[in-house]
Amino acid sequence: MSIRAIDVARTDGGPQWVEAVATPAGVEVWWDEPRPHESGRRCVVRRLPGGTRADALPEGFNARNRLVEYGGRSWRPLPGGGLVFTNWADQRVYRVDGGEPVPLTPQGPSRYGDLYLPPGRDEVWAVRETEDVRDLVAIPLTGGVRVIAKAQRFLMNPRLSPGGGHVSWIGWDHPAMPWDGTELCVAPLGGDGVAGPYEVVAGGPHESVVQAEWRDDGTLYAVTDPTGWWNVHEIGRDGVRGRNLTPMELEFGNAAWKPGMTWMAVAGDRLVLVYGTADRRRLGVLDPATGELREIGGDATHWVSTVSAAGGKAAAVRATPYSPLEVTLADLDGGGLETVSAPRPLPDRALLPEPEAVTIEGVHAHVYPPLGVRGPAPYVIFVHGGPTGSSPLMLDLEVAYFTSRGLGVAQVNYGGSAGYGRAYRERLRHQWGVVDVQDCAKVARGLVERGLADASRIAIRGGSAGGWTTVAALVHSDVFAGGVAQYAITDPESWATETHDFESRYLDGLIGPLPETRQRYAERSPLLHAHRASGPCLMLHGLEDAIVDVGQAERFVAELDRHGKRWALLTFPGEQHGWRREETIVAALEAELAFYGELFGFETPEVAPLKLEGGK
Repeated sequence: MSIRAIDVARTDGGPQWVEAVATPAGVEVWWDEPRPHESGRRCVVRRLPGGTRADALPEGFNARNRLVEYGGRSWRPLPGGGLVFTNWADQRVYRVDGGEPVPLTPQGPSRYGDLYLPPGRDEVWAVRETEDVRDLVAIPLTGGVRVIAKAQRFLMNPRLSPGGGHVSWIGWDHPAMPWDGTELCVAPLGGDGVAGPYEVVAGGPHESVVQAEWRDDGTLYAVTDPTGWWNVHEIGRDGVRGRNLTPMELEFGNAAWKPGMTWMAVAGDRLVLVYGTADRRRLGVLDPATGELREIGGDATHWVSTVSAAGGKAAAVRATPYSPLEVTLADLDGGGLETVSAPRPLPDRALLPEPEAVTIEGVHAHVYPPLGVRGPAPYVIFVHGGPTGSSPLMLDLEVAYFTSRGLGVAQVNYGGSAGYGRAYRERLRHQWGVVDVQDCAKVARGLVERGLADASRIAIRGGSAGGWTTVAALVHSDVFAGGVAQYAITDPESWATETHDFESRYLDGLIGPLPETRQRYAERSPLLHAHRASGPCLMLHGLEDAIVDVGQAERFVAELDRHGKRWALLTFPGEQHGWRREETIVAALEAELAFYGELFGFETPEVAPLKLEGGK
């Protein structure tokens, strides 16, 4: 008995944003969830204090946006039960109050994200992106747009101070990424709703502020990393950093890939925090006055970067190695945890792997052993994207799909991964294509030395930047028998000119600035060294990908073919950077299984055979 691809597709992904709202009847919880069976749309769900759940977003609408292409916070509940949201089809902001959604913003090239409801104002604030220009704007709930502030090239986290006298935001400029260096800005807000000159109160070129929140007494808290770890700092009313409230070698923030992520929520005179490392993320309550941090997260091994507090409760999203991402309501005093999202069908517990967090030669990894295999087994190294990302320790049915068939999986949090402090992230500076490849190879060899993996049957796979590491490992090492690369970067110099604005200078820090380090780009390019591939490669790519153009895959397989290497390329209409549709998730997983069957020499009768081209 094995886990089916359709089982994976129907539990794929999880809630992305949550909101707790205090009402006279109790705390209601809002969240958005993926609907692979509805063409991959994200639907907002409302759960009333009595336990009743209902979709808050009508059919045909998709609460997503393309802010910095990865999307920002896409909805907020309105007082009284209404909703404002961004719609994927036209990128406009809409309001819905039980009837048909009404657009609040005009048609046009602009897109909006990181939605926020400023207290006491009948408007929603957002970051507006028009081509490569971003502004902080106010959108009245009756329609229209007013610019609040123009500042840095990238903006996020707009917040209104108590009393409405000031506005704060986080901004940064090229070539920095938000985990490199950002500025926390505070500006007076005039009677016309427009910000005056701003002051930078935290952050800088080598300090990353990822979230800031005001307390009712005017205290400003910020999640920032001057110590090398994202800790919670009290900024103070005078704009001078006061004190580090969590002076620990733990991360109370993470890489801000999507504007609107939250690791901190103000709950009266306390703070609710998501913190830990990529090996375990916790939920806790901090008393800023005493410094006491009390964990309330139970046995969960991962909490998502979204938390909201109201009425003595916190809404957040948790997972364990045996339960999927679930919306949870936590009692801040009693510590009780209540799952409020609908249960999802899961395979038998006996089919799920028991993961272990390990460190091999200084490299962090999560090992998921294969089911029913004794002695050295075939293994697949899973490489996360980013590369400033990480793989959490939690139930992943995509992993279990393979382990239930006798394939071991090791998720590698290579040097450069978020979740282990700045020094670990900085291991990848100017070393992309070197450190990540070496770290994956170290883990693979370590599994062999421990008697877990068969040295002749180890593959590597990943998506986006993980796809880059996959193809780079194939051409720059001899450890891997083959690879599966999803929406992968295969040539860094051409990608830097093709990709979107948010990541267009990312490679300055990962490889080096152009044109000064062009030789380094050439030396590391998988495309230019395809003739060295140690095994066949399966490439998978969405045809609407605006982050990594499908041409990256097409050119790479053409080079593999030219040099007599084996390959396959599957493309998916209607998909962007990642899979959202049920049929795509199923097709991609089944093709990957067929590839491993061909590579490792075992039968896969339940899926269609995969034809590998090339190999002349």
